[in-house]
Amino acid sequence: MSSTRNPSSSSPYAPGAMPPERLDVSGVTAEGAAWLASAGTYPRSTLALWRERPDAPVVLLCGSAFDVVSASALFGRRMLDRLWDEGPGSGPVAAHRGRILLFAAPGTAQRLPSLMEWEEWGPGTAQGHGSGVAGEGAVGLQGAEGNGGRGGRCREVPPLLCHGTGDAVTVPPVNPGAGGQEAARPDSRWLVAPDTRLPWLPGPEILLWAAVRAARAAASAAVRISIFPRADQDAKVYDVSRRR
Repeated sequence: MSSTRNPSSSSPYAPGAMPPERLDVSGVTAEGAAWLASAGTYPRSTLALWRERPDAPVVLLCGSAFDVVSASALFGRRMLDRLWDEGPGSGPVAAHRGRILLFAAPGTAQRLPSLMEWEEWGPGTAQGHGSGVAGEGAVGLQGAEGNGGRGGRCREVPPLLCHGTGDAVTVPPVNPGAGGQEAARPDSRWLVAPDTRLPWLPGPEILLWAAVRAARAAASAAVRISIFPRADQDAKVYDVSRRR
């Protein structure tokens, strides 16, 4: 699947920046924080808050700097793995209260439901917000049986929540360990932390591709039996130097 790549993110690391493997697990760079803050109503106030309390989560508006596609923890991880193992990588990704938040190009929240319906993976249906995610106009993509999808394929795609213009999301702290009391398994953390002022963000076509591949992989895995214990999902680190 082809995609348009943002040349500004082809060399995201400035001299002296933290190495990629630390960016994913230790928080957000200064450039990444500036990008996140640009989505807020008062960017300078947001940055000032983070300077004073880098361990504080913040609610940011969608629709200008980014949209957000929210998936359940397990399915979101599967989408993320498909993006990195077989696709172009991802933009910033967060885990927040049982949901995976995939940051996407502005306009994705409006376009993705239409693509899902057009590709016969089920029509969009209005749903409530994901846990920990605020947004009055979030669009839900229901993948449950009996939701009107043609050919039965929509049953394989769990619900996705699309947050765009008029919605807001809670983002994890830029440095969750700054308070000195970092939890062993925090319920709000970055999986792929923002590291540049202009990160490459996947569009609706790429996220549709990832959702379909993740659904098919899950269907295949359901018929296999393994004697080995499941690997720790939190142990995986995504190499952001590959991000397009």
